Amino acid sequence: MAKSNRLHYIGFPVALVYGIIVCIRNLFFHINLLPSQQYAIPVICIGNLSMGGAGKTPMVEYLIRLLSKKYRVAVLSRGYKRQTSGYVLAGEHCTSQEVGDEACQIKRKYPSVIVAVDKSRRRGMKHLLAMTEGERPQVVLLDDAFQHRYVQPSLSILVTDYNRLFYKDKLFPVGMLREPAGGVRRADWVVVSKCDPALKPIDCRIMEDDMHLQSHQQVFFSGISYLRMEGIWPEECCPRALNSLRKEDEVLLLTGVANPAPLIEEMKKYSQNIKVMSFGDHHDFKKNDVKKISASFAKMNPESLIVCTEKDAMRIRNNPYFPSEWHSRIYYVPIMVSFLFDKGNLFDESILKHISTMENSRILRQ
Repeated sequence: MAKSNRLHYIGFPVALVYGIIVCIRNLFFHINLLPSQQYAIPVICIGNLSMGGAGKTPMVEYLIRLLSKKYRVAVLSRGYKRQTSGYVLAGEHCTSQEVGDEACQIKRKYPSVIVAVDKSRRRGMKHLLAMTEGERPQVVLLDDAFQHRYVQPSLSILVTDYNRLFYKDKLFPVGMLREPAGGVRRADWVVVSKCDPALKPIDCRIMEDDMHLQSHQQVFFSGISYLRMEGIWPEECCPRALNSLRKEDEVLLLTGVANPAPLIEEMKKYSQNIKVMSFGDHHDFKKNDVKKISASFAKMNPESLIVCTEKDAMRIRNNPYFPSEWHSRIYYVPIMVSFLFDKGNLFDESILKHISTMENSRILRQ
């Protein structure tokens, strides 16, 4: 019997038991045996059904750019793989060790936004709403909270990767689903992320049909735009456009994310000399890791670069094992969400309408 088949047969009973437990938990929330708290302010959940990188953080950043012009915005995250516990309010010079990769990235890019982490989202909400009136958030974005049901969002956005659509996946450990695909019914909107730019409307209609959504659920299709390379230590190296790379330029591509394939594919458009070193998601680079990186980097020419994802940059910036002589040669590539078929305006208007409706309802209740 092939190894993959053995793993399937071993994993299937585990997935079955896991699925039953998750379904019972969801049922308890549905019949209010487990309490889910609502709030008077807009609370927007951005989550997914699968484990790994569906593109939630770029969607959170998109919402920050949209909403922070008009509202005091807070981002509340679990702070995955941080080395602290409880509620932590991110400071301007926070580290990934204090608040996790995503929260650190968001706070450093958007310092005026409130960023907090707490494994208990309800406790985190309590802290945020206890802020003084002039500081208290007017909108809260819950990062990766689709399964954290003790807080009931006013709007729930489910992000699913075009390359691993939730309805084609299976429950963990056979697949990567955190809960059965039917959980999509809790979402108000579904955003299919990382779409092929050549996607046609007929392809989208087929995907929508396969999702078996309800009439009130909206679907949006989005892609990734790769921006210019930024230095992890910006005082030591200037930004560079990706198209400034030549085919012969040597690049050591470091990835410690769930799905590095899109970045690898993008980098290969510009250089034919890409060496990839992939590590696990949220990998904390140890001394031995850096020794291996150094051995590979030493074989390259003196003009070669190290390039990583933006999340990796959060961990590398304060890592003592990366030598200072590399600082002028290490870059990360930021990404940005872009909506297909000119649906960005519709998405924006729908978000703003949701918030405006909640504001008006609150005023009427007063």
